[in-house]
Order: sequence, then structure tokens, then C-alpha cells
Amino acid sequence: MPQNYNDTIHKMQTPFEMRAGLPKKEPKMLEDWEQNHVYEQMIRNNEGKPRYILHDGPPYANGSIHMGTALNKIIKDIIIRYKNMAGFQAPYVPGYDTHGLPIELKALGSLGDKKSGVSKLELRKICKEFATEHIGVMNDQFKRLGVQGDFENPYLTLRPEFEARQVEIFGEMAKKGYIYKGMKAVYWCPEDRTALAEAEIEYAEDECDSIYVRFKLTGDPKGVLAKHNIPLEKAWIVIWTTTTWTLPANVATCLNPDLEYAFVKIGDEYHIMAAELVKPTMDACHIEEYEVMPETVHGDELELMEYQHPFLDRTGLVILGDHVTLEGGTGCVHTAPGHGVEDFEVCVNHYPQLPVVVPVDDAGCLTEEAGKEFAGLKVWAANKVILEHIKETGHLMGVQHITHQYPHCWRCHHPIIFRATEQWFCSIDAFKEDVYKAIDSVHWQPAWGHDRMTGMVRDRSDWCISRQRVWGVPIPVFYCKKCGKYHITDASIKAVSDLFRKEGSDAWYKYDANEIMPKTEVCECGASDWEKDPDIMDVWFDSGSTWSAVCRERPELTWPVDMYMEGADQFRGWFQSSLLTCVATQGIAPYREVLCHGWVVDAQGKQMHKSAGNGMEPSEIIRDYGADIIRLWVASSDYTVDVRAGKEIFRQLSEAYRKMRNTARFMLGNLSDFDPNKDAVADDQLYEIDRWALEACNALTATMRDAYDHYDFSRAYHALYNFCVIDMSNFYMDVIKDRLYCADDHARRCAQTALYRILVDFTKLLAPILCFTSQEIWSYVPKMPGMKDYVVFEQVPEAKPAAGEAFTAKWDRIMAIRDDVKKVLEQARADKQIGSSLEAALTLYCNEDVYKFLNSIPMDELADLFIVSQVRLEQGEGGVKGVVDGLGVQAEHAAGAKCLRCWKYDTAVNDNGLCPRCAKVLGM
Repeated sequence: MPQNYNDTIHKMQTPFEMRAGLPKKEPKMLEDWEQNHVYEQMIRNNEGKPRYILHDGPPYANGSIHMGTALNKIIKDIIIRYKNMAGFQAPYVPGYDTHGLPIELKALGSLGDKKSGVSKLELRKICKEFATEHIGVMNDQFKRLGVQGDFENPYLTLRPEFEARQVEIFGEMAKKGYIYKGMKAVYWCPEDRTALAEAEIEYAEDECDSIYVRFKLTGDPKGVLAKHNIPLEKAWIVIWTTTTWTLPANVATCLNPDLEYAFVKIGDEYHIMAAELVKPTMDACHIEEYEVMPETVHGDELELMEYQHPFLDRTGLVILGDHVTLEGGTGCVHTAPGHGVEDFEVCVNHYPQLPVVVPVDDAGCLTEEAGKEFAGLKVWAANKVILEHIKETGHLMGVQHITHQYPHCWRCHHPIIFRATEQWFCSIDAFKEDVYKAIDSVHWQPAWGHDRMTGMVRDRSDWCISRQRVWGVPIPVFYCKKCGKYHITDASIKAVSDLFRKEGSDAWYKYDANEIMPKTEVCECGASDWEKDPDIMDVWFDSGSTWSAVCRERPELTWPVDMYMEGADQFRGWFQSSLLTCVATQGIAPYREVLCHGWVVDAQGKQMHKSAGNGMEPSEIIRDYGADIIRLWVASSDYTVDVRAGKEIFRQLSEAYRKMRNTARFMLGNLSDFDPNKDAVADDQLYEIDRWALEACNALTATMRDAYDHYDFSRAYHALYNFCVIDMSNFYMDVIKDRLYCADDHARRCAQTALYRILVDFTKLLAPILCFTSQEIWSYVPKMPGMKDYVVFEQVPEAKPAAGEAFTAKWDRIMAIRDDVKKVLEQARADKQIGSSLEAALTLYCNEDVYKFLNSIPMDELADLFIVSQVRLEQGEGGVKGVVDGLGVQAEHAAGAKCLRCWKYDTAVNDNGLCPRCAKVLGM
């Protein structure tokens, strides 16, 4: 036996070193896991258990991972590891989104001047090379974080079997009447020259001119002006707009039928606008001298008035719409159906005689239809030119320079426009009620996800699914060359799907339409000569098909899946596109549960940008601290809101990690000579404090199991940290040091038995979060029959029934008394009465109840609990009062000499410098 426990602490021999050295150790462990196929073994070991499928949302294969990607993948890995240790077989198949505009633009950029002559097939070949070059890199980066999964065979949206399934989903939706082609005003990116879906829009602040423009009235079919003695040649209607470039597309002005409209006399001319908006309009236009006519009219009285376009040879019509409000402007809404969703709907649905004018081309340049003097101008440049023109012609009433939120393309980040074009749409209105029912069937975490998804679906009537690009899955539609009608049948869809499964979607560009279309297919007009649709599908349709193209394609997966887990932005993206395609074809949601996380921001809560100097990469943290510290950061955070990341945060977490690691180190160091197969002590022989420690570990198990089950990893982390620091380091391990290093063999084996059982459960509970550290601990844990070499093959411990109330109450009381004692000892140390607590002797002054309670505990055990040399109980008043009623504590320097072995003071220390207990243990 060592001479004293302090020597033992410093000389402790254990391979589980003080310094973690994670950056160097983790790669070696990863190499071992790969060589020994640990993930595959884990899945095989769980064969026959209920399956749990967390379906991976495919990140875009476009470069190195960032802190947000790390957060996402680690959350998934914690869930997967826990489920595989909690009675499930939980395979994890990672995936990648490999089609889309960014890759196509990258490919085009690489061609330089040659891009104009490249064929679609050649361009797609280059796109595929760009799409796949990052997959291996990203796989390695995810694995470096400790993420386990089938990285040797991830799913890719460009694989033939995936594309074939996607075509089948499109065909099924078309068969049910949910897919149609039509003209609508859609989001259009002039920079990328393609239509966009709502999910591809982001908002940013833009500066612009808001202008007030007057249109000259030319027709008054209901005689409203005459009734109010207003000459037609002196009458105008006033509109307001922030998109000056859309004026060439104006065909109507919309009024609310129920609002009151006033005639405002400026000079000898009369201007129509909403009565409540007269003053704000006049103020904005800096017009001080005006007169409001006493009589007003309702909007429906002004319907069908005509006016002359301010600079084109075209007349416009006054129409009605409920979307017109008093929130701003003039109450007379400039209506250009070619450039606005509501404008398009109000014109097409109610006034089919109004033309849909779209005087803007794919690149966002005005055409000659906008007027020869404006043709060729980009819409943003046209704003100032048109403004100057209407000012010169007397149509401008006023202008204000404002900053407002404006939609931008989420890929190129340039402003978008609304543009009426022919596109393919999915009619969400056609099956919206079924979507609501599916949303109700899903468990959303956080709970607000239910209302968020419901609101997003409610506000969406159509999904624009076509894109005017090349790199993606083609729209599998044929057109009759004779009559121009599109043709979608079971046979045509099957032909395309079979071809894609065999050769991939490149075949669409390789073969002529008549080579793909079955010879049996005939158009309604009797012709059978075909051409192919030139567009591709929205990439959200790609990823929104994974529930079928992956989960129904791969035998290790099942459907519907148990969970989708991504960032909160996926409510408008993957969560929603998956929901829509699945409900449209299967009538149910593709997932049983949806879990979402927030964004990663810097320590001040600001978005991370390299240009701002506040960016942080996972590789930096791994280099300095190791991947387990990133995993600890994820587990310690409330990821349902924005998660902060910064150097100081990781420094603090490394300190927390050190305390947890040292807890394990202490236990391992004191089990170096412990063989659980022959040295373990039965429960009924353990000291009561050992049973308390086991009960504390049992409580930890109950808390962490519940936290894991509810994906509340921050609660699991805090429980684990408090257990290590408060229950173990600050109390139990401190108290049992003397028994471990100085007591007889039986007393030591009792403490070791408790430590061993705690260490085994602690390591298993730790494993889903700190995958590297837990395996390192586990490799040194003495094994019993049936225990595996890898902790991830083990089962997370089950919480046992809690100890009885009497046991709990007793130890709560002991801990309260100990807290009072510690305060007195701290004061004695401050007063230089004692150095270490072992130099102290305590006198506890007790009332009858406290005396009886403390007298039931052996004095040597009380001394160990308080870590002092001597304890004496006295009935009556005295000492320092604390929290415990009926207790006073007095500390003084202990009598006798210091034992050279245990450092306790005793009046019977022998000539060898040993107290009677140590002399007996050593036979001296």
C-alpha cells in the first residue's frame, strides 16, 4: 500500500492520461473504427431489434463543412448512437444534394469563352464532375467529427435509381391532376435566368425610389365624374409604386370596392385617391396647396373607368380587388399582371380581356414592348430613366427615396423580379386539406413547428417546379409536334423512368423524343411525333423525393421514417417539399417526427462571415481541442434557438471537459488492481455512502435517459457535468480517498466496487456525446463476461427504482449538515487555525433530534464524511449556527500527531509515525 494518499494521487499509474491530447488520439481511433468496421458491426449486432430511421437531409455537395453543418451532423450522430445503444437498430445513410444552379454556374465559369458552344450533354458531364469532387472530402470531414454511418455508400440525387424514382413521383402527381403547366407571375432571377420557388427566396434591404404617378382618365362609363361636375379632361387617378420599371407592363389600376375615394383638386385638375390616404400622399409629394372635394365615392362606383398609359399607346382599366388596403400608397394599386402575383390573379380571374404584358426578357432587360427609348435597359437601370421621362411629361406627382425589404435569389443573392412565364406547377390547393391532416399526425419539436408548417402551407397555393437550366432531372414530358399539347401517361412515365434507371438522366439529352416515347403512344389529335420539354425540375423536388428514392429503395431503411432533423430554414425547404410530394402520392407524411435546430452565430449573436472576421471553422477547433469538444459544444447548447460559437466558449468547454475526464481518470486510476469478476463486493456489504453514490448514478441514468429520449442534450450534459463535479469530485471521491488508500482491503474493495459500477454506467451514458473519450475510457475498463470491446456495442443502462424516501431524506440531511460544517472549516482556514481540513477536530452541538441522528452514524464515518481527523458530539447550545436547525459547529486544531501515512491526527501515533489503523494495516 502507498504511504499516503497524496503520494498516490501524484504517482497514480494509469494509461488514461491527465492530458487528453484529443487532436492526436482521435485520428488513430477513427482508423481503428474503420479497419474494424465498427459501424457495420454495430448495425449487425442490433439485428432483429426494432428499427429507428433518422433520414439524412442532403447537404449541398459544394465544399468544406462549416460550424452549422457540424452542429447538424453531430446532433444526428448523438441520436443515432443513443438509439443503437437503447434497444434499436438505427442505420444512418448520409446523402448529398448534387444537382442545381450553383454547380451549373461553376461548370460554365470553368469553360470561359467556350461555354457558348458546349452541348447540354457536355455541360452535364462537367457538372457531374464538380458535384462529386467534394463528396469524399465532406465524408472525411463528417467522419472526423465522430459521425458514424454508411459513408462508403451515401445516397446521391444524381444516381440513376434516384432519378428514376423521382420521375415516378412526378408521374403519380401528374396522374392525380396535381401537376399542370400554365402562365403565372413567378419569382424570376435575371442573373441566373430561371424561375424560382418560394423556398429559394431570401430578403435583404434595398434602396429604391417610391414614386407617385398620375394616369390621365379617358373614359367614365358610369358617369361618376359628370355626377360630381368634374370634367373628364381634367381628371386623373394616382398610383404609387416602388418598382418604376414595371410601369411599361401596367394594364390596370385596382381599387378596393368598399373603400371611400376622394377627388383632390390641385390647381384646376382633379385626382382620385383613397380618402384616408390624401394627407399622407400630399405630404410625401410635398404638395401644400390642394382642396379635397366634400363628396366621396366607393371604389365600386369607379370600376371600368379608362385611362391613358403615361408613355405607351395603350389604355388601362380601373378594376376592383380585395387585396387593396390603406396600409400605404394611394389606395389605387398599379397593376401589371406580367410582374406581380396578385396583379396576375386579379386580371386573369376577373378581367380576361386585360392582356398580360411582359416587356422584360430572361436577362431582366426591357424589350421594345416597353417603349423604344427603354429597350435594352436592365430593369434596375430603367428605374431612373423611366422616372426622368414621367417627370418630364408631367405624370410624376412625387418621389421618396426609401430602404425596404426586397426578395433576392438565395443562390446568387441578387434581387429578383416577378415575371409571368409558362411554367410547370404543383397545385397545392388541390390536396391542401390532406396536407393539414398529415401535419397534425407529426410530432414537431419544438412544438411551434406545427403552426409554422401549417401557416406556410396555408399561404401557398402553387409550387413552381420547373427551372430553365440544364443540370438537374428533366421534366419528363413530351409535346405533340402537330398540335403542341403536352402528353403525360403511365406508359410515357414508365419509359422515362426505366431509361433513367438504366442510363441516368443524361439519356434525356442523348436520345430523340421519338426514341424514348413508346411507339404505342398517340396524341389526342392522332399524331405520334414528339419533342421533349426543355426544363428541369426544381432541386427541392429532387431532395423532396428522398423518402421514396432512398428510404424505399435501400433495404436497410424503412418508410415512413421516424425522424427528419434539419435547420429551421427547412420548413420552407426539405421538410415541406418532402411533405408535399409524399402526401400528394401516398396520402401521409413521410416522417413521424420533425426536429429542427437554429443557426450558428458568433459569441455576440451575430451571423458568422469570414469577411467580418468572426468566422470559425470546425477544423480550427479540432486542431486546438479535438472533435469531442465540438460534440460537447453541441450537447451543451440549446440548439432549438441560435447557437453561439466563439474561442472563449470553446475554452470554457475544454475546462468542463477536463473536469469530466478527470472524474473518469480518478475512477480508472483506483481500479487498476480491481478485477470485478473476483473482487466485487455484494450490495449488502457496501458502505452506506457507496450505496448513496450508486443511487446518485442511478438518478443520473434516469435523467440522461429521459433527456436523450426527448433529444434534450443540454439537459443530459448539465446532469453529467453536475454529477462529475458535485456528486463525485466534490463529495464522494473526496470522502473515499482515505478508504481507497489507507483502509483495510475490504473497505477498499467496497469503494472500488461502487466506483466500477459507476464508471461502467457513466461511460455508456457518455458515449453518444463524447464518442472518442468514452471509447478511450472503455478500453481501460476491466471487463466482465459479455462486455464488448467497443462501448457503442453496449446497451445504455436502465434506471432502477429510486431508493426509498427514508434513505433519500437521511442523505439530504447529511449533505445539509456537511454544508454547514464546510462553511465553518473555511472560516477556520481563513483564520489560520487549520491548513487542510484533516488538521481539524469538530465539535457538533446538537439538540436531541440532531444528536440522535448523528449518533446513529459511526464517528469514524462522520469524520470521513467531513474529511476531518476527529468528531465529537455534544448535546446543547454552542458553536456557529448554520442552515440546519438544532446544530452548531465548532472547529479547532485536532489533538495529537499527524500520521505519516493517512495524514490524520491521532493521539496514539506510534514511534513509526503511524496511527493505530495504519499500523494495523501495515503490520507495524
